[in-house]
Amino acid sequence: MSSASSDVILARMMSLHPKIIDLTLDRVWRLLEALGNPQDELPPVIHVAGTNGKGSTLAMIRAGLEAAGKTVHVYTSPHLARFHERIRVAGQLISEDDLTAVLDECEAANDSADITYFEITTCAALLAFARSRAEYTLLEVGLGGRLDATNVIDRPAITAITPVSLDHQQYLGDTVEKIAFEKAGIIKRSVPCVVARQEEAGLEVIEEVAARMGAPLLAHGQHWHVGPERDGMIYQDEQGLLDLPRPNLPGDHQMMNAGTALAVLRALGLGETACEAAVTRAEWSARMQRLRQGPLIEAAPDVELWLDGGHNPAAGEALARHLAGLPRRPTHLICGMLNTKDIGGYLTPLAAVADGLTAISIPGEANTLPAEETAEAARAAGLAAETAPTARQALAEIAARTPQARVLICGSLYLAGAVLRENG
Repeated sequence: MSSASSDVILARMMSLHPKIIDLTLDRVWRLLEALGNPQDELPPVIHVAGTNGKGSTLAMIRAGLEAAGKTVHVYTSPHLARFHERIRVAGQLISEDDLTAVLDECEAANDSADITYFEITTCAALLAFARSRAEYTLLEVGLGGRLDATNVIDRPAITAITPVSLDHQQYLGDTVEKIAFEKAGIIKRSVPCVVARQEEAGLEVIEEVAARMGAPLLAHGQHWHVGPERDGMIYQDEQGLLDLPRPNLPGDHQMMNAGTALAVLRALGLGETACEAAVTRAEWSARMQRLRQGPLIEAAPDVELWLDGGHNPAAGEALARHLAGLPRRPTHLICGMLNTKDIGGYLTPLAAVADGLTAISIPGEANTLPAEETAEAARAAGLAAETAPTARQALAEIAARTPQARVLICGSLYLAGAVLRENG
């Protein structure tokens, strides 16, 4: 198969529905029925929703399961460099031939009917999973939960909800309570649900949904606890106490994600080997990722370069805490964001730990916030700001002024993907 063949099909799929996001399950159910309902043939499903930390939590669960000898299907979104990253079949990224085959089949079964890109590609992932043996399936919600295309599993093994905060208000509602209700839509009757630390208003909504569904909750602060302990971390639930290393994924916020992952693994009956691997072996790109090689590093060898795809106020707060905990070094941001995000809420906490910001537009992204508007928002937040045409030029200019600076490229997963592609 040509390496471009899946790209050609994916490009066609982008035109099947006029709206980028249109939350409903009707189109998904129709296509799944035409495909023979592959969602009913999956290995036990672990379904994860939430505003922040879904991907990191899922990566930790995967690391734990695989350390315990389990084979795992994984579906995540969005991808960073290549679409294939979204679909991991029995532990391996889907091959080009297999991806092309399931995309072709889904396109034919859909027969040019309206369907969104995310919906039809989710169906393709479920079809690929149903045709390959594994012991677990990990599904990450794309947006919300209740009407997300992944929410088609009648009885998952367990569900999990990571911290809920304001994001995608135009689709999910303008309060934490409304957004929590959408996330809680993944809760299924009598199926246990692990819940990370939440704002009180959001937790009340989740508890109400769980009570109505008869779903046992395993909630942080009630049924399990996690926190720092000297150079490591402590996790405790009714099964006992685990004394573990700190998560290998950088950032204090990863401890809560680790606690959520550990609660899931313990509920599934996994032991200490899985739990330790969850916090020491997880891999997740563009989540406070240190870039150590590639063309960008070669162009600015003395710069300490980081990359993060977080894009909402809670992500800005988490990044600020992490940067504040690093050894002091002149810190500069290279930031590009979508025009749908709360840029002021994102940048305000970062203004306290950064010395300046260079704003860029996200390459190839129609919904990018123009660089000058990002710069204006940064100035309003108290940051000295300028613009540059590309991340590479921004980095070169920062390195010329401050060769040993710490630079964080941030603001969007779409920007992070572009950077990773450019950096090889």
